[in-house]
Order: sequence, then C-alpha cells, then structure tokens
Amino acid sequence: MTAGRLQPDWGSISLVSAVPFAAMHAGVIAGILLAPPTWPLVSAAFLSYAFRLMAVTGGYHRYFAHRGFKTSRPFQFLLAVAGTLAMQKGPLWWAAHHRTHHRFSDTEKDIHSSRIYGFWWAYMGWILSRNNDATDKALIADFWRYPELRFLNRYHLVPPFALGAFLWLVFGLPAFVWIGLLPIVFGWHALFCSNVLCHVFGSRRFETGEDSRNNPFFAMLVFGEGWHNNHHFYPTTARQGFYWWEIDVTYYVILFLEKCGLVWAVAGVPARVLAAARPGFVPPVPMEEVNDGRG
Repeated sequence: MTAGRLQPDWGSISLVSAVPFAAMHAGVIAGILLAPPTWPLVSAAFLSYAFRLMAVTGGYHRYFAHRGFKTSRPFQFLLAVAGTLAMQKGPLWWAAHHRTHHRFSDTEKDIHSSRIYGFWWAYMGWILSRNNDATDKALIADFWRYPELRFLNRYHLVPPFALGAFLWLVFGLPAFVWIGLLPIVFGWHALFCSNVLCHVFGSRRFETGEDSRNNPFFAMLVFGEGWHNNHHFYPTTARQGFYWWEIDVTYYVILFLEKCGLVWAVAGVPARVLAAARPGFVPPVPMEEVNDGRG
C-alpha cells in the first residue's frame, strides 16, 4: 500500500464538467433568493433528495456495483434511470469506478483517496477530471451486455434534463429549484463528503487494510452508507448496517421492494462475517439473533 501523498492532476479538470458543476451551485443560490423556502417546498425538496439519493445508494451502489440483490431486466432499467436523476453520471460508469475503489482502496489506483491525493481531489476533483470520463467496460462486463444500459450510460443527462424541464414548464421556478436543482446539489455533497470523511472519522470494527470507518452521522445523512467499515469488509451484502441499531434506510427500502416482488435474493450478512470483528467488540445480543439468515 502506498504510504505517501501524491500530487493530484488539477490540470486535467475539464471545463465541460467544471462549468456546469459551478453553474448548478450558482443556480441553487439564485433560485432560493428568487423562490424563498416554504414548508411545502422544503418537504418536496427532502422527498426529492431521498428518492434521488436512494436511487444511487440502492441502485447504482448496492445493485450495479455490488450485486447485493437480483431483479428483473425492466426493473433493472428503472433503477438505472432513477439513478441518473441524481446526476452522478451513468450507472455503468459509476459502478465500474466504485469497483475500482474497492479493489484498490487507499492506494495510488484509488482515484478518490484522501490519504493518497488529499481532501479536495478526493472530494470532487476526481469526478471533474477528464482522465476519469471513460467507462471501463471490462470492470462492468456483467451489465455491459445490456444495450439499454449502455445507451443510458452514454445519455445519462437526458432523464434529469427532461425532469427539470417538466418541473419548470408545469410547476414553475420554485419547483425547478427546490425539487430539481437543490436535491441534486445537496446529494452531491452528502455523498462526496461521506465517501471522504468515512475514511477519516469513525470507528473500525473490522481490519480491512485501508482507512474505512463506521460513522453514524453519515449513515443517517446518506441512508446507511456511513457504515463504511462494515461495507468495505463485506461489500456484497445489500445491508451496510450489520446490527439492528445501525440504521440503514436503503436496506429497509430494498426489503420493501422484496416484499413487493420487485427484487429478490437479497444478500444478508453471514454470522462468520460478524464473528470476524476486531478483538474487544462484543455485540449485546447473540450472533444468531443478529444474522438475518440470508448469508
């Protein structure tokens, strides 16, 4: 593992990515000034944020990147479309880069490691770099075979732009700002921040060979993704909060979808994984009561 810090390639930042990124932030500020908050707008913004973010945490992350459950081809496509509404690029691009992150976490090949490249590059520099625009189809060959996913991966901006236009034309500027722009921008920073700081602050239940940590604050903010050390130790489960007191809203939504028959084969956490915790961690209930029986 690389110990030293490397200089990130700030010269590779693409104006094609950076200018719209900055414009979205400016649009949020200007939009809030023009359309001040009301309780209905704030409530709608939260619901929009929750939907978009869980489309990433449940769809892009736990399904496309880690295959934590199975689903039909039509619902797979709907998950991908929903994920694009968060404007974090295409599903195949996202999943391929995330698989690289797990394979090389906190080494030179981990393009968003704060240990290696510093906070700001790990936070958002890497995603604005033209060096990281391509989708490595070899890393995502299991989903690359679907032409509809390849099409959506290439034209990932179409669904959010179409929704934004609909909000503006039908409901006006307040809806465009509070239901469209603001949840996207807040979702960016919530996930970017958690991905970096969950490798800096928190507790370590498992020895993982990198810096991942469990952070309850970010687990609440990003619907379960803050149980980062759990996830890095056993990434193929659909569940990141390994115990009942580790709140994982994304997992609860996946279980609801399973009850509806939309997903199945939801991967749980085997008792052998829980038993691998670092010495000194003692769960308050027996292991067999914690394991959900899916592992």
